Amino acid sequence: MTVDNSKYPLLGLIDEPAQLRELPQERLATLSTELREYLLTSVSQSSGHLASGLGTVELTVALHYVYNTPEDRLIWDVGHQAYPHKILTGRRDQMHTIRQKNGLHPFPYREESQYDTFSVGHSSTSISAALGMAIAAKKEAKNRKVVAVIGDGAVTAGMAFEAMNHAGDLDADMLVILNDNEMSISENVGALNNHLARILSGSFYTNIREGGKKLLSGMPPVKELASKMEEHLKGMVVPGTFFEELGFNYIGPIDGHDVNMLCDTLRNMRNLKGPQLLHVRTQKGKGYQPAEADPIGYHGVPKFDPSESSLPKSKPAAPTFSKVFGDWLCDMAAQDSKLMAITPAMREGSGMVRFSKEYPAQYFDVAIAEQHAVTLAAGLACEGLNPVVAIYSSFLQRAYDQLIHDVALQNLPVLFAIDRAGIVGADGETHQGAYDLSFMRCIPNMVIMAPSDTNECRQMLYTGHKLNQPAAVRYPRGSAGEYLANSPMQAIAIGKANTIRQGEKVAILSFGTLLEHAKPVAEKLNATLVDMRFIKPIDCDLLTELAAKHKYFITLEDNAIQGGAGSAVNEFVMTNKLSVHVLNLGIPDEFIKHGTQDEMHSEMGLDSAGILTKISQYIA
Repeated sequence: MTVDNSKYPLLGLIDEPAQLRELPQERLATLSTELREYLLTSVSQSSGHLASGLGTVELTVALHYVYNTPEDRLIWDVGHQAYPHKILTGRRDQMHTIRQKNGLHPFPYREESQYDTFSVGHSSTSISAALGMAIAAKKEAKNRKVVAVIGDGAVTAGMAFEAMNHAGDLDADMLVILNDNEMSISENVGALNNHLARILSGSFYTNIREGGKKLLSGMPPVKELASKMEEHLKGMVVPGTFFEELGFNYIGPIDGHDVNMLCDTLRNMRNLKGPQLLHVRTQKGKGYQPAEADPIGYHGVPKFDPSESSLPKSKPAAPTFSKVFGDWLCDMAAQDSKLMAITPAMREGSGMVRFSKEYPAQYFDVAIAEQHAVTLAAGLACEGLNPVVAIYSSFLQRAYDQLIHDVALQNLPVLFAIDRAGIVGADGETHQGAYDLSFMRCIPNMVIMAPSDTNECRQMLYTGHKLNQPAAVRYPRGSAGEYLANSPMQAIAIGKANTIRQGEKVAILSFGTLLEHAKPVAEKLNATLVDMRFIKPIDCDLLTELAAKHKYFITLEDNAIQGGAGSAVNEFVMTNKLSVHVLNLGIPDEFIKHGTQDEMHSEMGLDSAGILTKISQYIA
């Protein structure tokens, strides 16, 4: 999609930031207006993340204007807000391909551009990465600058504070920009704050500050007193005392939509020594009223008409696994007053909106703190409560030690409702839930289930909730099967599979929702088809019985082949010296790029046609 220079006269001139830096500063406001309009038009035609990017237009322009990117390093946290960055760094005309197979990556991606200095997708990594780059810059003595941009949500993660604590201790030369667009961290930005920011970041104040430190360096008690006076003086007019305690020089808050103010402040701060923190206030969805009014709804959008005041309503479809989980949670809470539901900042994505309203005293959103979420559940379980942790597969990776050490080791009855398992689609490598079966299966005391459809999911959630040990139910994005709402909840026999059809010679052992793809294959090959249901414990009796009547086992899973459900079958076959050949089908040993679920399953040979081809070749 080539840019229309008549509509975007300034933006059309910019193929890289060096051209941006040739503009006079007084034209940046006009450029920002063009960039925001182009972003809105582009995303409305392609789908993707919108509200976050609309809120960082001026900040992006100012950063690339003041800093010599890519020589100066710019690191975006998560990357939802980095669409304007992509537009200004040579990818403007490819924006219509974003999140599509073989198109632009949904987040900053090192393999895509030299301006993407750190590949991201999950939150709260930017400050740690920036510190590493700042240390390297100091070692090389090239005066290279390093900037990390982190949101007020992402900064709630412990990793962000760990990094700031370390950076303050090292006195590293780096800038952290806190993009405050939602939480009430501070009072509204006003003229006094803007004026103060100019003073605090300017050379006059900095020279006095640094000169005073040198003058008092030989008098420790006086120096400490002066430092405390400065700290509390700033604390009276800016909410930066906490960051100052971590060793950062705090500036702000300032208006993140005043591009000239941003440029002036960043230019002042660019040459300051030591760790700096600039607090910027922005508005998600800025410049597009529907997104300003509903930034959550416009966070990720389908194709839509910007002239309409609302997003297009999706066609009625079968309830998603997330919806089934949310309904089960409410139904279960009606029976169990000890049920406690926990989410690390994924209320909407995990289907918990209804529960949060109906059972607010039993609902805990711990912000982006997956480690805390799991250990919080462990503490609740220790006191006889029944915690349920709703978490995405790829986010559970961040709390692996807590899963082992705080839950499984103590054999605590915590239920993990693991959403977005398997191939997730457009978000790509960082979000594929490809590893949970592999990393959970080796943990003692765990019971692991994978439903083949939404009805089975409901029963498995109930089963796991009633167990007196750690349990996990993992399910994919989307829906599967015809859902029977409000169906009675019944426990499933632990470790027992369900035979779908009897056949000969070949037994297809399906773990999860790929069962639907396997059904026509089993019919065509006259193969036995089994919904295995449990990854741990596996149905040993059935495997022994099937091995006596079949020559081939075909394992099928939407998880990495290495260490996954198929590996459990391999181990059982070898340990018990069963006379059967085994073929494992699943996600190969590579990071799976973005594309729709159907596209990626087809590419990996995990749709019906691919499964049939692979089995036919194996048994030929």
